[in-house]
Amino acid sequence: MRSDDTIAAIASAPGAAEIGVIRLSGPEVVSITRHLLIDGDSVVPKSTAAMCYQGEFDLAHCGGRGRLPVQAYVWPTSRSYTGQPSVELRLIGSPPILEMMLEELFRLGARPAQRGEFTLRAFLAGRLDLAQADAVLGVIDAADFEQLQVALKQLAGGLSGLIGAARSELLNVLADLEAGLDFVDEDIEFIANDELLRRLTAARSQIEVLHQQAEQRMQSHTRQRVVLGGLPNAGKSTLFNALVGRDAALVSDVSGTTRDYLSLPLEWEGIEIELLDTAGWMHVADAIEQAAQEQRTEQLQRADLVVWCRACDLDAANLTLDQRLFEELSEKARTVLLVTTKCELATQPIETPWRVSAALNVGLSELQHAIMTALSQRQSAASELVGSTAARSRESLRTTIEALHRAEHATALRLGDELIAIEIREALEQLGQIVGAVYTDDILDRIFSRFCIGK
Repeated sequence: MRSDDTIAAIASAPGAAEIGVIRLSGPEVVSITRHLLIDGDSVVPKSTAAMCYQGEFDLAHCGGRGRLPVQAYVWPTSRSYTGQPSVELRLIGSPPILEMMLEELFRLGARPAQRGEFTLRAFLAGRLDLAQADAVLGVIDAADFEQLQVALKQLAGGLSGLIGAARSELLNVLADLEAGLDFVDEDIEFIANDELLRRLTAARSQIEVLHQQAEQRMQSHTRQRVVLGGLPNAGKSTLFNALVGRDAALVSDVSGTTRDYLSLPLEWEGIEIELLDTAGWMHVADAIEQAAQEQRTEQLQRADLVVWCRACDLDAANLTLDQRLFEELSEKARTVLLVTTKCELATQPIETPWRVSAALNVGLSELQHAIMTALSQRQSAASELVGSTAARSRESLRTTIEALHRAEHATALRLGDELIAIEIREALEQLGQIVGAVYTDDILDRIFSRFCIGK
C-alpha cells in the first residue's frame, strides 16, 4: 500500500441510510474533489483552512439524470486524521449512488483503499500509535456501552501514556548507565546501585499491572472467582458455609481439616461468582498436604479476588506469619480483601474494616457487599485494554517483565552495567512494539488486516 497514492472508500455502514460517507486521503484529494463537483473550482476554492463546502454531483457521469447535493468536508493540509490532505463526501445514503460516485472517483485518479489503510496512514504519520489503532477497531466492534468506553479511553491515550511513562523512565535509567560506561576509567558513578535497583523494581511493578490486565482481559470464564484464603483454622470453611447458606464444607476445630478445595457457583446482586474454600497455609508434612498446598496456590493464582481470613484469636507468632503472607499476596498486584473472622472470640478491639462472626451471623451482609464492590472495581481496572490489544501485547509485556527481572538480578549481584543495559534495551524494544515505536511489516499486517475497508 503506497502512502503517496490518493485512496477512496465508502466509510459509512453498509445498507441504505439518510446519509452516506465517502472518504478520501492523499495528495490529490482537493483536485479530484474539484473535478468531481459541478463548477468545482469555485465550489472548493484554494484554501489552507479546513472547511465544509456545499456542491452538486452531476449524475450524468454515471449514466443518470439530474444533480445530487453533496457536502464536502475538506482538510487541505496534513492536519487531518490521516496526516494527509483529506476529504469526506456526505450525500444521500443510497448504496447504488455511493457506488456510482466511488467509481467516478476511481476514474478521476483515486484508487480503492485497502483494509485499515486510513488508520494505517494515521499511524505512519504519527497521529496514532498502535495501541490507539487497536482502539479504533475496538470502537467499531464495541458490543455495548462498557466496551465502547474502554475503547474510547484507550483511543484517548490511556494505555499509551502508561507505556510511554515506563519507556521514558527506562530510557533515563539507560542513559545514566551508559554515561557511567563512558567515564568508567574516571570511576564516576552516575547512579547509585540501590537507586538503580529501586527504579528497575518500580518500572517492573508498573508493567506487571498491565500484564495482569492483559491476562484478565483474555480470560474466557464468565463467573468471577472469589477464593477464601488464610492460615489453618482461620474459619474459612465456616465462613464459606455461611456465605453459601448451607453446610457445604466440612468444619472442625482441628487445624488442617480442609485438604482439598471446594467450589460452588453463586449469584449475588445479579453477578455470577464462583466461591472457593481452600486449604490453609501450613508446613508440608506428607504427600496429601503437599497436593493440597499446590491446589491452593493454583486457585489463588486464578482468583479474581482473594478474601484473606484472619482469625481474631491468633497468637503473636501466627499473627506475624499471617501478616507476612497477606503482604506477599498484596505485592503481587492481586486483589486481596482482609477480613477478621471469629470476631465473637475477640478480647480487644479489631482494627480491620471487615469483621465477621459466621457463628453469630454478624457482618456477613457487609462482607458480601464489600466483595461485590471489590469485584466491580477490579473488573473496571481489568477492562483498561481492548481485546485485540490484550492479545497482541501480553507476550511483549511478559518478556519485558522477564528482562527487568534479569536486570534487577544483575544489579543486586553487581554483575556489571553492560549486562544491565542489555536487559533494559530488551525491555524497551518489547514496550516499543506495543505502541509502535518499534514495528515490522508483519506486525502492521496483522493489526490492520482486521479492519474493514473505509477505516
